[in-house]
Amino acid sequence: MCAYHEKNIAVVIPCYNVAETIVDVVKSVPDIATYIIVIDDKCPADSGKIAEEMQDERVTVIYHDKNLGVGGAVISGYKKAMELGCDIVVKMDGDGQMDPQYIETLIKPLIEDKADYAKGNRFRDFKALHSMPKMRLFGNNVLSFAEKIFSGYWNVMDPTNGYTAIHKSTLDKLPLKKISNRYFFESDMLLNLYLVDAVVRDIPIPAKYGNENSSLSISRSIIQFPFKLFRGFIKRIFLKYFIYDFNMASVYILLGVPMFIFGITFGIAEWIHSYLSNTPKTAGTIMVAALPLIISFEMLLQAINIDIHNIPGKKEQSG
Repeated sequence: MCAYHEKNIAVVIPCYNVAETIVDVVKSVPDIATYIIVIDDKCPADSGKIAEEMQDERVTVIYHDKNLGVGGAVISGYKKAMELGCDIVVKMDGDGQMDPQYIETLIKPLIEDKADYAKGNRFRDFKALHSMPKMRLFGNNVLSFAEKIFSGYWNVMDPTNGYTAIHKSTLDKLPLKKISNRYFFESDMLLNLYLVDAVVRDIPIPAKYGNENSSLSISRSIIQFPFKLFRGFIKRIFLKYFIYDFNMASVYILLGVPMFIFGITFGIAEWIHSYLSNTPKTAGTIMVAALPLIISFEMLLQAINIDIHNIPGKKEQSG
Protein backbone atom coordinates (compact mmCIF):
# COMPACT_ATOMS: atom_id res chain seq x y z
CA MET A 1 0.00 0.00 0.00
CA CYS A 2 2.93 2.38 0.61
CA ALA A 3 3.80 2.45 -3.09
CA TYR A 4 0.22 3.44 -3.92
CA HIS A 5 0.10 6.28 -1.41
CA GLU A 6 3.41 7.67 -2.64
CA LYS A 7 1.72 8.43 -5.98
CA ASN A 8 -0.82 11.10 -6.80
CA ILE A 9 -3.65 9.15 -8.40
CA ALA A 10 -6.60 10.73 -10.16
CA VAL A 11 -9.85 9.00 -11.10
CA VAL A 12 -11.51 10.62 -14.12
CA ILE A 13 -15.26 10.06 -14.46
CA PRO A 14 -17.03 11.37 -17.60
CA CYS A 15 -20.70 12.03 -16.86
CA TYR A 16 -23.71 12.11 -19.13
CA ASN A 17 -27.13 11.03 -17.83
CA VAL A 18 -25.69 9.21 -14.80
CA ALA A 19 -27.46 11.22 -12.08
CA GLU A 20 -28.86 8.04 -10.52
CA THR A 21 -25.48 6.35 -10.12
CA ILE A 22 -22.81 9.08 -9.82
CA VAL A 23 -23.09 9.43 -6.02
CA ASP A 24 -22.56 5.71 -5.42
CA VAL A 25 -19.69 5.62 -7.91
CA VAL A 26 -17.86 8.53 -6.29
CA LYS A 27 -18.42 7.13 -2.79
CA SER A 28 -16.97 3.78 -3.82
CA VAL A 29 -13.67 5.20 -5.11
CA PRO A 30 -10.98 3.93 -2.68
CA ASP A 31 -8.82 6.21 -0.54
CA ILE A 32 -5.73 5.67 -2.71
CA ALA A 33 -7.24 8.19 -5.14
CA THR A 34 -5.91 11.68 -4.43
CA TYR A 35 -8.38 13.34 -6.81
CA ILE A 36 -11.73 12.44 -8.33
CA ILE A 37 -12.28 14.49 -11.48
CA VAL A 38 -15.90 14.49 -12.63
CA ILE A 39 -16.58 15.88 -16.10
CA ASP A 40 -20.14 17.07 -16.69
CA ASP A 41 -20.32 16.71 -20.48
CA LYS A 42 -23.28 19.07 -20.83
CA CYS A 43 -25.32 16.54 -18.90
CA PRO A 44 -29.09 17.26 -19.02
CA ALA A 45 -29.47 15.53 -15.64
CA ASP A 46 -26.93 17.83 -13.92
CA SER A 47 -24.68 14.95 -12.87
CA GLY A 48 -21.85 17.40 -12.20
CA LYS A 49 -23.84 19.42 -9.69
CA ILE A 50 -24.85 16.27 -7.86
CA ALA A 51 -21.19 15.24 -7.56
CA GLU A 52 -20.17 18.76 -6.53
CA GLU A 53 -22.65 18.72 -3.64
CA MET A 54 -21.04 15.63 -2.14
CA GLN A 55 -18.91 16.11 0.97
CA ASP A 56 -15.73 14.72 -0.58
CA GLU A 57 -12.78 17.10 -0.75
CA ARG A 58 -11.20 14.95 -3.47
CA VAL A 59 -13.93 15.83 -5.97
CA THR A 60 -13.27 18.39 -8.70
CA VAL A 61 -15.99 19.03 -11.29
CA ILE A 62 -15.39 20.27 -14.84
CA TYR A 63 -18.34 21.59 -16.83
CA HIS A 64 -18.52 21.51 -20.63
CA ASP A 65 -20.46 24.21 -22.46
CA LYS A 66 -21.34 21.65 -25.13
CA ASN A 67 -21.36 17.88 -25.34
CA LEU A 68 -17.97 16.63 -26.57
CA GLY A 69 -18.57 12.91 -26.23
CA VAL A 70 -16.87 10.42 -23.96
CA GLY A 71 -13.46 10.99 -25.53
CA GLY A 72 -13.68 14.76 -25.21
CA ALA A 73 -14.73 14.42 -21.56
CA VAL A 74 -11.88 12.03 -20.73
CA ILE A 75 -9.33 14.27 -22.45
CA SER A 76 -10.55 17.22 -20.35
CA GLY A 77 -10.07 15.03 -17.28
CA TYR A 78 -6.57 14.03 -18.41
CA LYS A 79 -5.57 17.66 -18.85
CA LYS A 80 -6.89 18.57 -15.40
CA ALA A 81 -5.05 15.63 -13.82
CA MET A 82 -1.81 16.79 -15.46
CA GLU A 83 -2.38 20.29 -14.08
CA LEU A 84 -2.79 18.78 -10.61
CA GLY A 85 0.51 16.93 -10.96
CA CYS A 86 -0.95 13.41 -10.91
CA ASP A 87 1.32 10.44 -11.58
CA ILE A 88 -1.38 8.01 -12.68
CA VAL A 89 -4.83 8.70 -14.12
CA VAL A 90 -7.61 6.12 -13.96
CA LYS A 91 -10.65 6.46 -16.19
CA MET A 92 -13.93 4.85 -15.20
CA ASP A 93 -17.53 5.46 -16.20
CA GLY A 94 -20.20 6.97 -13.99
CA ASP A 95 -22.85 4.33 -14.73
CA GLY A 96 -21.67 1.85 -12.11
CA GLN A 97 -20.53 -0.86 -14.54
CA MET A 98 -16.90 -0.57 -13.41
CA ASP A 99 -16.11 -1.83 -9.93
CA PRO A 100 -13.73 0.60 -8.14
CA GLN A 101 -12.33 -2.22 -6.00
CA TYR A 102 -10.23 -3.21 -9.04
CA ILE A 103 -8.43 0.15 -9.24
CA GLU A 104 -5.45 -1.17 -7.28
CA THR A 105 -5.20 -4.19 -9.59
CA LEU A 106 -5.48 -1.95 -12.64
CA ILE A 107 -2.70 0.43 -11.65
CA LYS A 108 -0.36 -2.22 -10.23
CA PRO A 109 1.67 -2.71 -13.47
CA LEU A 110 2.09 1.08 -13.69
CA ILE A 111 3.22 1.34 -10.08
CA GLU A 112 5.72 -1.47 -10.69
CA ASP A 113 6.91 0.19 -13.93
CA LYS A 114 5.89 -2.81 -16.03
CA ALA A 115 3.43 -0.92 -18.22
CA ASP A 116 2.55 2.58 -19.39
CA TYR A 117 -1.16 1.93 -19.92
CA ALA A 118 -3.45 -0.71 -18.43
CA LYS A 119 -6.98 -1.58 -19.46
CA GLY A 120 -9.69 -3.91 -18.28
CA ASN A 121 -10.43 -7.15 -20.09
CA ARG A 122 -13.87 -8.70 -19.53
CA PHE A 123 -13.06 -11.77 -21.64
CA ARG A 124 -11.05 -13.50 -18.91
CA ASP A 125 -14.10 -13.95 -16.69
CA PHE A 126 -16.20 -16.90 -17.95
CA LYS A 127 -19.07 -16.12 -15.60
CA ALA A 128 -19.29 -12.57 -16.94
CA LEU A 129 -19.00 -13.87 -20.51
CA HIS A 130 -21.95 -16.15 -19.94
CA SER A 131 -24.08 -13.21 -18.75
CA MET A 132 -22.89 -10.85 -21.50
CA PRO A 133 -25.50 -10.33 -24.25
CA LYS A 134 -24.60 -12.63 -27.17
CA MET A 135 -24.70 -9.87 -29.78
CA ARG A 136 -22.39 -7.73 -27.64
CA LEU A 137 -20.04 -10.69 -27.17
CA PHE A 138 -19.89 -11.40 -30.91
CA GLY A 139 -19.40 -7.73 -31.77
CA ASN A 140 -16.59 -7.36 -29.24
CA ASN A 141 -14.80 -10.44 -30.61
CA VAL A 142 -14.94 -9.18 -34.19
CA LEU A 143 -13.92 -5.69 -33.12
CA SER A 144 -11.09 -7.06 -30.98
CA PHE A 145 -9.54 -8.89 -33.94
CA ALA A 146 -9.90 -5.84 -36.17
CA GLU A 147 -8.34 -3.74 -33.40
CA LYS A 148 -5.29 -6.00 -33.21
CA ILE A 149 -4.59 -5.37 -36.91
CA PHE A 150 -5.39 -1.67 -36.61
CA SER A 151 -3.43 -0.81 -33.47
CA GLY A 152 -0.52 -3.25 -33.60
CA TYR A 153 -1.29 -4.53 -30.10
CA TRP A 154 -1.80 -8.17 -31.03
CA ASN A 155 -1.78 -9.06 -27.32
CA VAL A 156 -4.81 -6.89 -26.44
CA MET A 157 -8.43 -8.03 -26.20
CA ASP A 158 -11.67 -6.17 -25.49
CA PRO A 159 -10.56 -2.86 -27.09
CA THR A 160 -13.73 -0.91 -26.23
CA ASN A 161 -13.26 -1.49 -22.51
CA GLY A 162 -13.15 1.98 -20.95
CA TYR A 163 -11.74 0.97 -17.56
CA THR A 164 -8.17 2.21 -18.02
CA ALA A 165 -5.13 3.66 -16.27
CA ILE A 166 -2.33 5.68 -17.82
CA HIS A 167 0.99 6.98 -16.54
CA LYS A 168 1.75 10.71 -16.64
CA SER A 169 4.93 10.18 -18.66
CA THR A 170 2.85 8.54 -21.39
CA LEU A 171 0.17 11.23 -21.29
CA ASP A 172 2.88 13.81 -21.89
CA LYS A 173 3.76 12.10 -25.19
CA LEU A 174 0.24 11.75 -26.57
CA PRO A 175 -1.25 14.28 -29.03
CA LEU A 176 -4.47 14.64 -27.03
CA LYS A 177 -5.97 17.18 -29.45
CA LYS A 178 -5.83 14.64 -32.30
CA ILE A 179 -7.51 11.74 -30.49
CA SER A 180 -11.14 11.00 -31.39
CA ASN A 181 -13.67 12.62 -29.06
CA ARG A 182 -16.53 10.15 -29.30
CA TYR A 183 -17.12 6.40 -29.44
CA PHE A 184 -13.89 5.70 -31.33
CA PHE A 185 -11.89 7.13 -28.42
CA GLU A 186 -10.65 3.86 -26.86
CA SER A 187 -9.55 2.49 -30.25
CA ASP A 188 -7.84 5.72 -31.24
CA MET A 189 -6.06 5.79 -27.89
CA LEU A 190 -4.50 2.41 -28.62
CA LEU A 191 -3.25 3.57 -32.02
CA ASN A 192 -1.66 6.68 -30.54
CA LEU A 193 -0.18 4.67 -27.67
CA TYR A 194 1.45 2.35 -30.22
CA LEU A 195 2.97 5.28 -32.07
CA VAL A 196 4.68 6.49 -28.87
CA ASP A 197 5.87 2.94 -28.12
CA ALA A 198 3.80 2.60 -24.93
CA VAL A 199 3.60 -0.76 -23.17
CA VAL A 200 -0.05 -1.84 -22.77
CA ARG A 201 -1.28 -4.51 -20.37
CA ASP A 202 -4.66 -6.25 -20.25
CA ILE A 203 -5.99 -6.68 -16.71
CA PRO A 204 -8.76 -9.25 -16.13
CA ILE A 205 -11.70 -7.30 -14.67
CA PRO A 206 -15.29 -8.59 -14.80
CA ALA A 207 -18.01 -6.22 -15.96
CA LYS A 208 -21.22 -5.54 -14.09
CA TYR A 209 -24.33 -5.53 -16.25
CA GLY A 210 -27.49 -3.94 -14.98
CA ASN A 211 -30.42 -2.33 -16.76
CA GLU A 212 -28.25 0.27 -18.47
CA ASN A 213 -27.88 0.37 -22.23
CA SER A 214 -24.50 -0.05 -23.86
CA SER A 215 -23.05 3.22 -25.11
CA LEU A 216 -21.56 1.33 -28.04
CA SER A 217 -24.10 1.19 -30.86
CA ILE A 218 -23.64 -1.94 -33.00
CA SER A 219 -25.14 -0.29 -36.09
CA ARG A 220 -22.96 2.79 -35.66
CA SER A 221 -19.89 0.59 -35.20
CA ILE A 222 -20.61 -1.38 -38.38
CA ILE A 223 -21.01 1.81 -40.40
CA GLN A 224 -18.27 4.02 -38.94
CA PHE A 225 -15.61 1.78 -37.44
CA PRO A 226 -14.36 -0.08 -40.57
CA PHE A 227 -13.34 3.12 -42.37
CA LYS A 228 -11.72 4.59 -39.26
CA LEU A 229 -9.92 1.34 -38.51
CA PHE A 230 -8.61 1.05 -42.07
CA ARG A 231 -7.47 4.68 -42.15
CA GLY A 232 -5.72 4.25 -38.80
CA PHE A 233 -4.10 1.01 -39.99
CA ILE A 234 -2.64 2.72 -43.06
CA LYS A 235 -1.36 5.55 -40.87
CA ARG A 236 0.27 3.11 -38.44
CA ILE A 237 1.97 1.04 -41.14
CA PHE A 238 3.25 4.13 -42.97
CA LEU A 239 4.68 5.75 -39.83
CA LYS A 240 5.99 2.56 -38.22
CA TYR A 241 7.62 0.95 -41.24
CA PHE A 242 8.48 3.83 -43.56
CA ILE A 243 9.07 6.88 -41.33
CA TYR A 244 10.14 5.74 -37.86
CA ASP A 245 11.89 2.61 -39.13
CA PHE A 246 12.66 0.61 -42.28
CA ASN A 247 13.15 -3.14 -41.92
CA MET A 248 12.28 -6.41 -43.64
CA ALA A 249 8.57 -5.86 -43.00
CA SER A 250 8.90 -2.64 -45.01
CA VAL A 251 10.51 -4.58 -47.88
CA TYR A 252 7.86 -7.29 -47.79
CA ILE A 253 5.09 -4.67 -47.89
CA LEU A 254 6.72 -2.72 -50.73
CA LEU A 255 7.07 -5.86 -52.85
CA GLY A 256 4.13 -7.90 -51.65
CA VAL A 257 1.30 -5.37 -51.99
CA PRO A 258 1.97 -4.46 -55.69
CA MET A 259 2.47 -8.14 -56.57
CA PHE A 260 -0.77 -9.07 -54.84
CA ILE A 261 -2.70 -6.31 -56.63
CA PHE A 262 -1.18 -7.33 -59.97
CA GLY A 263 -2.00 -11.01 -59.46
CA ILE A 264 -5.60 -10.29 -58.47
CA THR A 265 -6.19 -7.75 -61.26
CA PHE A 266 -4.51 -9.80 -64.00
CA GLY A 267 -6.22 -13.01 -62.87
CA ILE A 268 -9.71 -11.47 -62.82
CA ALA A 269 -9.18 -9.78 -66.19
CA GLU A 270 -8.00 -13.02 -67.81
CA TRP A 271 -10.85 -15.00 -66.25
CA ILE A 272 -13.42 -12.52 -67.62
CA HIS A 273 -11.79 -12.64 -71.07
CA SER A 274 -11.78 -16.45 -71.00
CA TYR A 275 -15.43 -16.55 -69.96
CA LEU A 276 -16.59 -14.06 -72.60
CA SER A 277 -14.56 -15.63 -75.42
CA ASN A 278 -15.19 -19.20 -74.24
CA THR A 279 -11.47 -19.86 -74.65
CA PRO A 280 -9.45 -21.61 -71.95
CA LYS A 281 -6.27 -19.84 -70.85
CA THR A 282 -2.91 -21.51 -71.17
CA ALA A 283 -0.97 -22.83 -68.21
CA GLY A 284 1.55 -20.03 -68.68
CA THR A 285 -1.14 -17.34 -68.40
CA ILE A 286 -2.52 -18.97 -65.26
CA MET A 287 0.97 -19.05 -63.72
CA VAL A 288 1.49 -15.35 -64.50
CA ALA A 289 -1.52 -14.66 -62.27
CA ALA A 290 -0.94 -17.36 -59.64
CA LEU A 291 2.80 -16.96 -59.00
CA PRO A 292 2.65 -13.29 -57.88
CA LEU A 293 -0.28 -14.17 -55.60
CA ILE A 294 1.59 -17.05 -53.98
CA ILE A 295 4.81 -15.08 -53.49
CA SER A 296 3.04 -11.93 -52.29
CA PHE A 297 0.93 -13.95 -49.87
CA GLU A 298 4.09 -15.40 -48.32
CA MET A 299 5.65 -11.92 -48.11
CA LEU A 300 2.63 -10.41 -46.43
CA LEU A 301 2.48 -13.29 -43.95
CA GLN A 302 6.11 -12.58 -43.06
CA ALA A 303 5.29 -8.88 -42.65
CA ILE A 304 2.43 -9.77 -40.29
CA ASN A 305 4.74 -12.04 -38.31
CA ILE A 306 7.26 -9.20 -37.90
CA ASP A 307 4.44 -6.84 -36.89
CA ILE A 308 3.26 -9.27 -34.21
CA HIS A 309 6.78 -9.39 -32.78
CA ASN A 310 7.00 -5.58 -32.83
CA ILE A 311 4.46 -5.09 -30.01
CA PRO A 312 5.90 -2.40 -27.71
CA GLY A 313 7.42 -4.16 -24.75
CA LYS A 314 10.58 -2.46 -23.56
CA LYS A 315 9.82 -3.39 -19.98
CA GLU A 316 9.74 -6.85 -18.51
CA GLN A 317 6.20 -8.18 -18.72
CA SER A 318 5.63 -10.76 -16.04
CA GLY A 319 2.36 -12.24 -14.92
